[in-house]
This record gives sequence, C-alpha cells and structure tokens, in this order.
Amino acid sequence: MPTEKNPCVYILASGHYGTTYIGVTSNLMKRLGQHWQGVTRGFTSRYAVYRLVHFEMFGDMERAISREKQLKNWRREWKINLINGVNPEWRDLAVGLGFPPLAPRVRRDGP
Repeated sequence: MPTEKNPCVYILASGHYGTTYIGVTSNLMKRLGQHWQGVTRGFTSRYAVYRLVHFEMFGDMERAISREKQLKNWRREWKINLINGVNPEWRDLAVGLGFPPLAPRVRRDGP
C-alpha cells in the first residue's frame, strides 16, 4: 500500500532557544517517530534535539529541499526570529499532531 507523501521542512530544538536542527521529509509523523526512537543516530540524539518547534508543508519535494537549504544557510538569529514569529513559547508542536509530551532528556555525551 503506497504511503501519502507530504513534503515538509521541520525545525527541532533541544529546548527554548536551544540547539536547533533543520530537516526535510516526505512523512513528518514517521520522521518524528524515528527521531524520538533514536533510529537516527547522530546530531539529534547526541544533543537531545527532539522538540518540534516549526514546520512548513510543501506541494513537492523539490521546493521543500530548496527551503531546507535556504534555512540551513540562515544565521541563527534569523532562525530564532522565524520560530518566535509563529511559536514564541517554543512549544512542542508534535503534541498537537498526536504525539505525547516529551519526557526530559539528557545529552548522551555528558551532563
């Protein structure tokens, strides 16, 4: 059975004004689950970057990838302003998508 593709750029954060990660996916729900389950080893698991603070949906993957590249080239201040413009409390938007609230996490490389 084919899965519906919904190209999306998303920003995860470790906390309010914390470390951020920008990614692109065709299935946001599946991708968030992968981040939460630790399937995606690397930056997000090492720095406990799991809170969905921003996402943008696109009609096609080409536009989503273009936007991801644009955001990754932005200065940190611009990214923070983007998040604050739509989510000033840096709430975990995944909760509104049906995910349970995140439990506090500790970085894997130390305190």
